[in-house]
Amino acid sequence: MSFTRKLLAWYKRNARVLPWRKTRNPYAVLVSEFMLQQTQVSRVLEFYPRFLKRFPTFGSLARSQPKAVMEAWDGLGYYARARNLHRLAREVTRLHDGTLPDKPEDLRTLPGVGRYTAGAVACFAYEKPVATVDTNVRRVLERAFGSKDVWELAERLVPKKGERAWRFNQALMELGALVCTARKPKCPECPVRSDCRAVRSGIQIRNRQPGHPR
Repeated sequence: MSFTRKLLAWYKRNARVLPWRKTRNPYAVLVSEFMLQQTQVSRVLEFYPRFLKRFPTFGSLARSQPKAVMEAWDGLGYYARARNLHRLAREVTRLHDGTLPDKPEDLRTLPGVGRYTAGAVACFAYEKPVATVDTNVRRVLERAFGSKDVWELAERLVPKKGERAWRFNQALMELGALVCTARKPKCPECPVRSDCRAVRSGIQIRNRQPGHPR
């Protein structure tokens, strides 16, 4: 469809170079998703490589003492994420032989993993054609399509081929982070403005909620 083609073309030209986009390692992807919850990308860029250097695998994280994990996380905030990530590593090591499940429904049984994170890990690590709806994606889809059931819409829109689904989901997040922002959307710069219901209707977009800080 037109929306998808325009979005992917824009993403190809404008995507930020981020380390977690260069890997399909499930552990590395999971760590990035935990860190990106409620945290600016610039902050995660500081902590992400250091954390992976100190704890490069599920096994190394699982074997670590809670104090060491919290020290590595110190300064990133929202420390429940670190505790959940540590618990998750121990559970994956103990129950799954160190291999992270690849299905969203299985991922959601793990500590600290909700619907978004499960979809994100399944798609970004395993290239599963599943929806990933964070605050940025929700805002884009609500404005563009006027949809109330955003998850159902996202599931219909996501391409069926894994690699294309990966790019589509990343592109939706990137559009929300860089263009379709919460407070001051840059509608003239939007690649899908001609497909956007909010733009076509002439509605002045005012959304005071902060977006996902990707």
